[in-house]
Amino acid sequence: MYNLGFDIGGTKCAVILGNVTDSCEIGDIIVEKRVFPTDSARGPYAVTDELFATAEAILDGRSLTAKDVSAIGISCGGPLDAKKGLIQSPPNLPGWDDIPIVEMTERRFGVRTVLQNDANACAVAEWRFGAGRGKRNMIFLTFGTGMGAGLILDGKLYSGTNDLAGEVGHMRLAEDGPEGYGKRGSFEGFCSGGGIARLGERMLLQAKENGVPTALEKEEKLTAKTIALTAKAGDAVAKAVYNESARRLGQGLSLLIDLLNPEAIVIGSIYARDTALFRDTVLDVIKKETLPLAGNACEILPAALSENIGDIAALSLVMGGNV
Repeated sequence: MYNLGFDIGGTKCAVILGNVTDSCEIGDIIVEKRVFPTDSARGPYAVTDELFATAEAILDGRSLTAKDVSAIGISCGGPLDAKKGLIQSPPNLPGWDDIPIVEMTERRFGVRTVLQNDANACAVAEWRFGAGRGKRNMIFLTFGTGMGAGLILDGKLYSGTNDLAGEVGHMRLAEDGPEGYGKRGSFEGFCSGGGIARLGERMLLQAKENGVPTALEKEEKLTAKTIALTAKAGDAVAKAVYNESARRLGQGLSLLIDLLNPEAIVIGSIYARDTALFRDTVLDVIKKETLPLAGNACEILPAALSENIGDIAALSLVMGGNV
């Protein structure tokens, strides 16, 4: 039996045919994948029609039918109601207001369907197949466009009363600072792609005012990537930007460690790509800020699934939220 995964994003959608079991290896999970632009302006039902048609085309091309599919997993940015199967107006999907995606999918394919927000889905994927494999208490942090968390607690995915557990990006770490998640000085403001870019703009302005030379002045547009490349080249201001983001990341992780006492915190995207720019400062802050027994019990790990995480995340949901 096969599984289908739908990864719904504001820019693109992916349909993945796969086969997931506890014993399978990462390289064996994805059988086929097709991607298309979301073009959200055309409305949710045009997008879901293309999702369904793409899935059917994949099956037809392999002489399969929906009867060969055991379950379907859907990963989408929140907010959403996983229990009711509703997508509820994600910022990057305008017009997706209470879309009954699970009911629509089950009606079309006659197959059990599971919906989760993308952070939770990625947490399940890293827990089942990635850096968190074998852990009973694990936190996954997205650290990409935004900062969100998926919580694996006592061997179960914990999503909260109304699927809002893990919205750590909204936590305020300072009275002032870059804005993220609509709040200045938030965890997301310091630790996200946009947050690092805004932090870079602040620190570049300060450098200019103080007459400190920096290669960041040559950049047409500051992004987390351009600042990282400049930092790796030895630029002091660029390195200071990442050091401040790392310090704030250490603060946020320390709060999570003292609150939830996890075995591991797995961090994706920007941290996974540029671990060396963060790791020493993060570990230093954690050592100073956490209860020693809790801090020493927790590993800080880069995500292992890399660019495949969104695809494997959607498929992993069909395995359920328990060990």
